[in-house]
Amino acid sequence: MVATRLSDVAARAGVSVKTVSNVINDYPHITAVTRAKVEAAIAELGYTPNVSARSLRKGRSDFIALAIPEMASPYFAELGAAISRAAKKRGITVLIDQTEGEPAAEKFVLDGMRGQLIDGIIFSPITTTPTKITVAEDGKPLLLLGERQPGGAVDHVAVDSVKASYDATTHLVSIGRRRIAAIGVGGGAGTGAVRRKGYRKALKAAGLPIDPALEIDGTGYHREDGAAAMRDLLALPVGSRPDAVFCFNDLLALGALRALADAGLSVPDDVAVVGFDDIEDGRYHSPSLTTIAPDLDWLAENAVGLLLERIAGKGPAERRDLAVPYTLQVRESTGG
Repeated sequence: MVATRLSDVAARAGVSVKTVSNVINDYPHITAVTRAKVEAAIAELGYTPNVSARSLRKGRSDFIALAIPEMASPYFAELGAAISRAAKKRGITVLIDQTEGEPAAEKFVLDGMRGQLIDGIIFSPITTTPTKITVAEDGKPLLLLGERQPGGAVDHVAVDSVKASYDATTHLVSIGRRRIAAIGVGGGAGTGAVRRKGYRKALKAAGLPIDPALEIDGTGYHREDGAAAMRDLLALPVGSRPDAVFCFNDLLALGALRALADAGLSVPDDVAVVGFDDIEDGRYHSPSLTTIAPDLDWLAENAVGLLLERIAGKGPAERRDLAVPYTLQVRESTGG
């Protein structure tokens, strides 16, 4: 079957090829009547624009990539939706790639994933250190999300996890808890180290001791990891068990809540629980989850905006670091 050409659409609509091209590229000076005729012809003939050819003419594709550790994670799913919305308002399409935190997959991102198809990349790395990140090897603009240590040379948008973790832990202190555990201290992307720093800072400010037995590493950041970590904490001698736990993401917190329910304990009466991320599951859990809630729409708007500035060759020479606003949402898991 012969593919429909631009000239076929023009002939069907009774206009020039240039006019069809102007409609496809959404030029503003096209009249409503002409636009309707061309769009009707496109629909009748099933014409699909040649994206590669159009990209060459424009010098850009109007596609950006979002590289995240896992699409099944509710947080990253909600983040991806927010970034897609922010991009769509600007006429940009987002292509999502899952790295699973694997070094080879993250290297693929930095080596210039998807070739000529994309204009830039928003990247949430797990194993790649910031000092190794400048731009993609093919020169495509790059923007980082998530925890990272100082260094590197690209724009970065993230929550101040030290401050947010301090606030989460201080909240538990404020409701009278004195043996506050932390779950997730060994998590990826520097998350564990950064959030533990805020957790410990809050304990110190409250005059509470740091007890390594209450800091649980875990093998991941999923529900099953949170449940396993909570069971380890409940296996401590009675006088050493926690009366509160700060989980470094909401999935860990949901797993911890399940383990507490299985053990016949009451939340928050016996153990208060705080999470991090404010995923939808936590809002509708029983008890509902107290958590750190980043403003994902703000994050998405600014991440997409900064990246598009770089794509257009604008913005300052130095990298930009933006702190995402957040709130502590107090709910039933701490008595709210």
